[in-house]
Amino acid sequence: MGCRGRRAPKAAHHPPLATPAPAAGGVTRSGAARLEGVDALRGLVIVLMVLDHVRDFFHRTAFTADPLALGEAGDPALFLTRWITHLCAPSFVFLAGVSVWLQQANGKPRAELSRFLLTRGLWLIVLELTLVTVGFNFGWFAFLQVIWAIGAAMVALAALVWLPRRIVLALGVLIVVGHQALAPVDPPHLGAAGPVWRLAMEFGPTLSMPGFVAYPFVPWLGIMLVGYGLGGLFTLPAAARTRTVLLLAGGMIAAFGLLRALNGYGDPQPWSAQGDGLWTALSFLNVGKYPPSLDYVLVTLGLSLALLPVLERLWRPALEVLLTFGRTPLFTYLLHIWLAHLLAMTVGVMMGIPASAFFDMLGDPSRALSAGWGFGLPGVYGFWLLTLVLLWPAARWFEGVKRRRRDWWLGYL
Repeated sequence: MGCRGRRAPKAAHHPPLATPAPAAGGVTRSGAARLEGVDALRGLVIVLMVLDHVRDFFHRTAFTADPLALGEAGDPALFLTRWITHLCAPSFVFLAGVSVWLQQANGKPRAELSRFLLTRGLWLIVLELTLVTVGFNFGWFAFLQVIWAIGAAMVALAALVWLPRRIVLALGVLIVVGHQALAPVDPPHLGAAGPVWRLAMEFGPTLSMPGFVAYPFVPWLGIMLVGYGLGGLFTLPAAARTRTVLLLAGGMIAAFGLLRALNGYGDPQPWSAQGDGLWTALSFLNVGKYPPSLDYVLVTLGLSLALLPVLERLWRPALEVLLTFGRTPLFTYLLHIWLAHLLAMTVGVMMGIPASAFFDMLGDPSRALSAGWGFGLPGVYGFWLLTLVLLWPAARWFEGVKRRRRDWWLGYL
């Protein structure tokens, strides 16, 4: 972190890492310049995540059909709408790991960082079980998704930050590559440890309370550890950073292509030749997210990293929109769930559907569906854009709050 070939004076502490000059307000809570590419990618992730959840609330087959269905049962436009949102969760989790490393590299003491990760991780789990779950369902149901997984991974990382970064990176790679080998383990056969195994490793109903584990946290922890371990790439000079990130992205996509072509280890669901070339290509891309397979991580993170240099050169007004969402990710995430659900209920009531049909939608969507609720894909895209327009002023306001103030609690939102 000092000049190459020189030792820093003994009295000096590690200074914040030099990063690209920020735009107005582009400063972290520690006072270091923000990396616009990272914020923009996080903002794009938020935009795509809104699309995915608006589809959940507004599409006519969201609760009755698999959007990734192939062949005669499928719809290519719906498949691609769902597939592009696969970039969200791994990018979000990876960038969370990068952000943790950047905090440490910018001078946050390790003990302070460890305490923050522990408390913020627990706070995220609480949010998942309260505001997130109720916002999705308008009723309580322990639906453990990405916020839970990030929270649990942060709790684990609170201990792992004491290890050398390369060891953390190696552990992350081991988890990402190897967790599929443990898939045959059946939680009910583990006795008292079964519920813990389900939370940690396996998609499915919770075994200890009413609910569902959509994101078992250990595979997602692996992605966060990889982000933490590769965090140093994002503080390289601009040209070197772009070159290195593109090489990494290209390597990941090439590894995905090779593993997927071999149709062996890498994803539990093999691809197969379909009735035409388009469906065969979509079958090739149809990789497992629950939990994230090695092929899934390679292709989604590879594409996300390839987008970084593009986003850094985006038309400035469009970039500013992404930066606003990317600098308020948790606030915007929490708000968009409630906004999309309330918007769906409002539109439904205007169509003559009782408001009660939009409560307990995860447990019983049949009331809304039997009343004729739902739109085609054009309607979904329209409500997606409307939701983004409604979200942006609130995100912009909160971005200003975070820029002007340094209250400790803002680090938890």
